Amino acid sequence: MNHQEQRSLLISTTTEADISINSKLDEIKVARTTEDEIMPTPNTDAANASSSSNNNNDNNVLFMRKLAAVMGASGVAMGAFGAHALKGVLTKRGTAAMWQTATIYQLFHATAILSLAASSTQQSLHNVRDRRQQDKEQAATISKNNLLAGKLMAVGNLLFSGSIYCLALNVGPKKILGPITPIGGLLMIGGWFVVGMA
Repeated sequence: MNHQEQRSLLISTTTEADISINSKLDEIKVARTTEDEIMPTPNTDAANASSSSNNNNDNNVLFMRKLAAVMGASGVAMGAFGAHALKGVLTKRGTAAMWQTATIYQLFHATAILSLAASSTQQSLHNVRDRRQQDKEQAATISKNNLLAGKLMAVGNLLFSGSIYCLALNVGPKKILGPITPIGGLLMIGGWFVVGMA
């Protein structure tokens, strides 16, 4: 399988995963709306606190989905840009593989952040359905961990892929960009560890 076929397969797989996750999220939203209509939350202080927590979680999930969308769209754009408009420059400098690595990591982590958002939505739904306090606390912990993991992955990827893009084009000081790459990698690794701790 040549380089172009691998890239096409990666982009195709990522697009199919995004479509599948988005349709699942839409199903969950419909189920959640229906459930809220059937079982309205009592108007108590505890219910208001829970509602506030759910709204905050919904905002965090929306933020993670938007972040994943921006990372995914810009990753596809950077891949296409590197394969077409910058192909000659990258080949001449011998940095085409660096560019490809940055693009692959960006797309992979965009998908990971999108799946964390979907998981947080599922945990939020579980929180509404199951009224046991221990389950509510566990669902809230998982959602918080997913948000932290998503933030670590996003910042790490910005540093990692961003510095590689600059290094591949010989833009910026190498003394600064060189050490930024492994710091970004460590942040992404930290994000994966947080996912495992959930």
